[in-house]
Amino acid sequence: MAIKIGDKAPDFTLHSFTPSAELADFTLSSYLGKKNVLLMFFPQAFTGVCTEEMCSVTDKFDELSGNDTEVLGISVDGTFVQKAFAKQNNIKYPLLSDFNKEVIKKYDVVQETFAHGMKNTSQRAVILVGKDGIVKYVEVTENPGVQVNFEKIKEAVNNL
Repeated sequence: MAIKIGDKAPDFTLHSFTPSAELADFTLSSYLGKKNVLLMFFPQAFTGVCTEEMCSVTDKFDELSGNDTEVLGISVDGTFVQKAFAKQNNIKYPLLSDFNKEVIKKYDVVQETFAHGMKNTSQRAVILVGKDGIVKYVEVTENPGVQVNFEKIKEAVNNL
């Protein structure tokens, strides 16, 4: 069932090498009562639209991370791939590896077929979780080649 505004965001813990060189765990519930969390799901590192999206997040980071909001990128790429992707594109926010595809299933953002026959990557999706753990904004693009609406995301963050 698709996640929607007003739902309690499913908790998760994922690994990341970014933005530090040390492997770290990121747990959504650790932000409860402290920060809002902007989850930026993307299909695959090093692909055209995903690179554009993650670099746009970097360019708009101050706007998107306003109002006490943490930005977390999530894909099914492994941690080593994400580390190289972040380094090549100067991405400073955490990219979390959902290699085992548990979180994309919890959030119902599975892209059944991506490119070149690859199955079960993440859809391009944005989910804004408030400090209270409740979903405040949802955007899912059915076509992975379609970019998210950064103006609407910024508006949602500013309205928290």
